[in-house]
Amino acid sequence: MGINSESDTAANLQIGPTTLGMVRLYIEGDGIDLPLDFDPDEAEDIAEEIRAAAEQARILAGKANKGRKER
Repeated sequence: MGINSESDTAANLQIGPTTLGMVRLYIEGDGIDLPLDFDPDEAEDIAEEIRAAAEQARILAGKANKGRKER
């Protein structure tokens, strides 16, 4: 499965600090129990990547919507 593949799999995502000074992304779903710990600098890098992806998604959604309106 690639990043652009749709899936019916549902999961919950929790994000928060740990008592050891790490940032945890906790993913829980059907058969999935995955804690991912990052140091604060890594977490900030991930946050920047998420913001950049959101910006690109808005741009792509705008282009897709514009194409539908022109038809």
